[in-house]
Amino acid sequence: MTKLTLASYPHMLGFEQLERVLERSAKSGNEGYPPFNIEQTSERSYRITLAVAGFAEDELSITVEDRQLVIRGRQKDDSEGRVFLHRGIAGRQFQRSFVLADGVEVGEALMENGLLHVDLTQAKPETVVQTINIRKG
Repeated sequence: MTKLTLASYPHMLGFEQLERVLERSAKSGNEGYPPFNIEQTSERSYRITLAVAGFAEDELSITVEDRQLVIRGRQKDDSEGRVFLHRGIAGRQFQRSFVLADGVEVGEALMENGLLHVDLTQAKPETVVQTINIRKG
């Protein structure tokens, strides 16, 4: 069976970048940790909320790399000298990636009650009308 790509469709000109973004996001395999929500807060704004209980602000980093929002967490190991009878709270690192569309900008980040909120806004695209003159041949 042949893999269909956007280049297979003659009316989809210039969408090769979109195809690369979709493939990159499919390969990211975020594994489900930490859990997150994405909500639309207005017509052109969004909020990503990650459950990061146990992480301090200085153990989290938020970057935008090649139109991709990357949130990383790395907890400091404070178990030295402690004896656990049961250890059920995982202290592990994570990386969550979200592909951003053109025009989406990352706003502020807020830590509240073990939840990390990252606000996004999308610029309203300008409507461009272009008239093409037809030459006589």
